[in-house]
Amino acid sequence: MKRRDFIRQAVGAGLIHGAFPRALPAASAGFRFVDVTGNAGLRFQHNSGAYGGKLLPETLGSGCAFLDYDADGWQDILLVNSMDWPGHKRQRTTMKLYRNNRNGTFTDVTQAAGLDVELYGMGVAVGDYNNDGFPDIFISCVGQSRLFRNTGKGTFLDVTKASGLLGKQGLSSSAIWFDYDRDGFLDLFVCNYVHWTAETDVFCSLDGKNKSYCTPEAYRGDTCWLYHNRGNGTFEDVTATSGIFDSSSKSLGVAMLDYDQDGWPDLLVANDTQPNKLYRNLHNGKFKDAAVEAGLAFSVDGKARAGMGVDVADYDNSGKPGIIITNFDNEMIGLYRETGQAYDDVAMQTGLGAASRNTLGFGCVFFDADLDGLLDIAVANGHIDDTVRHIRGNVGYAQPAQLFLNLGRGKFRDIAGDIGGGYDLPKVGRGLAVGDFDHDGDQDLLLTTNNGPAFLYRNDQLSGNRSIRFHLVGTKSNRDAIGANVRIFFNGQAEMRVVRSGSSYLSQSELPVTFGLGKQDVIDRVVVEWPSGQSQEHQKIKAGKAYQIIENKGIKEIFQF
Repeated sequence: MKRRDFIRQAVGAGLIHGAFPRALPAASAGFRFVDVTGNAGLRFQHNSGAYGGKLLPETLGSGCAFLDYDADGWQDILLVNSMDWPGHKRQRTTMKLYRNNRNGTFTDVTQAAGLDVELYGMGVAVGDYNNDGFPDIFISCVGQSRLFRNTGKGTFLDVTKASGLLGKQGLSSSAIWFDYDRDGFLDLFVCNYVHWTAETDVFCSLDGKNKSYCTPEAYRGDTCWLYHNRGNGTFEDVTATSGIFDSSSKSLGVAMLDYDQDGWPDLLVANDTQPNKLYRNLHNGKFKDAAVEAGLAFSVDGKARAGMGVDVADYDNSGKPGIIITNFDNEMIGLYRETGQAYDDVAMQTGLGAASRNTLGFGCVFFDADLDGLLDIAVANGHIDDTVRHIRGNVGYAQPAQLFLNLGRGKFRDIAGDIGGGYDLPKVGRGLAVGDFDHDGDQDLLLTTNNGPAFLYRNDQLSGNRSIRFHLVGTKSNRDAIGANVRIFFNGQAEMRVVRSGSSYLSQSELPVTFGLGKQDVIDRVVVEWPSGQSQEHQKIKAGKAYQIIENKGIKEIFQF
């Protein structure tokens, strides 16, 4: 009997009463992580620009993405970077684009791709905004954010000005592509943190003498931005007319969900020291904040927490989206489960609350690490100031990442220390994304650190569990099929995944969706609910393979694991 099955039965029988044994051998977890960063050729160092001035953006780090930029069916990697501040130039640093060599290694193609550009980058959102079959890249920045159009020839062009995105500047953080009006073209939502410039940086101090990093309370909030895709390569700023405008927000993370199950994409925004926002789509180009009534604006005790990262997925196979939001230390992770039209924070009952009380979480992702059909949770942790060790005895600057294994029946357990690869070694974690870079059917993990290296963890399955993957191509819907619901059915069970952009913190995971199947060899059927409103079904699909599904055209096998 597998360790997990034993725990489930023991809890159900009342033998353990929810207190799980501390040791969980790696083999019993069903998988292990291997740090393949060096062997894969990822040589990257994030530069926050810190020189001693303690400027606010230095604390935030930068994100990462899995993307198939050359459309060859293999996931490539993009790592966002920042740069030295004006007047304190020491080195030249840029983002890095790594092409997948299809043999477990990557080649740095940044310069050849035209992305060898210095900017103070923060987040990344990947989406084919012009529906030409090649993913484009939006980089959120301190100052002017940038849009890079994929030419389809291995290069990118900076189309920030030509697309109409030039001019508005801010301290932008996470971003997301989504088709809010369902016209088949991806629109762009950009989070902004606070009103900040180097010239207006506030002097804060912990001892009254030496400068320290300020908390967001020292600055005015800033509104997020919403850009409508006109379908001709340009965007229109509809922030003021869409109901999105809110100058009190201090936004760091954003995720898409269909909160009210009406087929129209809504947005959940994680705010730092301000109430979170749930922008409900009204179907007419406008949104209404429903976070308070949905139970997502505040903590269970009615306080606005310091929200960082956010992800949305059906983690309990209920058919409804669940939500995770990472927060500051001593605030705990928020894990939300839908009850009717509202959400309850079940972090304490599930085991996430106590396990995350002394961590400061940033990136977070739902993914099925052991391919058993239940979504697990990975979290990147790290504090904002290296002097925290002098202030608080129970937290550190570098902190272990966490991986919460879904035990079923509403329980999770952190097994980060038992899966190898050095995943649980303390890091100043920030961005986090998942993607199957080696075509073996499970999802691997990409993690960035502030002012440090990035890490690529290969997921190796040990239990023999199987999976099935789907890459969707929209025709009437946006070509990336962002917003599509994919449901599979077998043996009376059902699982759901959503094709999504953004999520986590400053990062983006791959667009193909992965379903863990345990030992199942065939699924009874797969049903795709496209953003266009159309539905498509295919039956008797074999496991252990990746398939392409084209809207209204059919399904074909791409490769076998």
